[in-house]
Amino acid sequence: MVKTAWVTDSTAYLDEELRNHPDLYTIPLTVLLDGDEFSDGVDLSSAQLFERLKQLKTPPKTSQPSIGAFQALYEQLSKEYDQVVAVLLSGKLSGTVSSSEQAAKLVDIPVITFDSNILTYPMTALLKDGIALLEAGASIESVINQLEKLKKTNETYVLIGSLEQLHRSGRMSGVQFFLGSMLNVKPIISIVDGALSVKEKVRSEKRAKERILEYLHSSYEQHHFKEVYILYGLHEETAAIWKDELRKEFPQLEIICCPLGAVIGVHAGENTLGISWHNGLK
Repeated sequence: MVKTAWVTDSTAYLDEELRNHPDLYTIPLTVLLDGDEFSDGVDLSSAQLFERLKQLKTPPKTSQPSIGAFQALYEQLSKEYDQVVAVLLSGKLSGTVSSSEQAAKLVDIPVITFDSNILTYPMTALLKDGIALLEAGASIESVINQLEKLKKTNETYVLIGSLEQLHRSGRMSGVQFFLGSMLNVKPIISIVDGALSVKEKVRSEKRAKERILEYLHSSYEQHHFKEVYILYGLHEETAAIWKDELRKEFPQLEIICCPLGAVIGVHAGENTLGISWHNGLK
């Protein structure tokens, strides 16, 4: 029987099931704060990040794991496993996928690098589905095929907590930032084909949340998916309030609240709030 190691990066949210999975390994991204390097999720939490951001002299930065870090991990895994499947955050948001692909050429063990086109818990959902399919006896080819189909059904809508941080990170153009900050426009950010896109611009956060719920209603009526993810920067209580509101409207849906983590927090801000789901996950 082929023994498979699963790898993901630190932007994934690992619940208890995944944290205890014997064949799952995580490689951290790096956060740079005034010249100091921190490994995401290892020696820097979201709460610590946002506290440090208030005192920074220079804009914070993030960087993907190096090719060497991936190579070292894959060489270590080759001693115990026959193949590796790496499910990683969108290649259009980070160079993590590229680092893995280049490292795979330097090791003897076969490595499949899967670009999730997404990040955080929506990526985690893909990872969990892949693990379950493989453990149920599906071939690795059919598992990857299924994940490719599933990732195309994702919808993610986010209210960015800090347009300034998003602008400084290079993820939003100067014009979009100016319009959002000066005209009190609240952009609804979506992730389309793995990249950030402005879905719609509305005049208030209240209206933005209403519009996102309209997207959710419309998609659920069509697809009847089984779960939805509330993504938040730092304030879990805000996510919990939205969860209670959603539970009243969608009692049949499993609603999962998930922190975005330090790397995403650098770009999005502590007040970020979003909703995501896979139409194909039923």
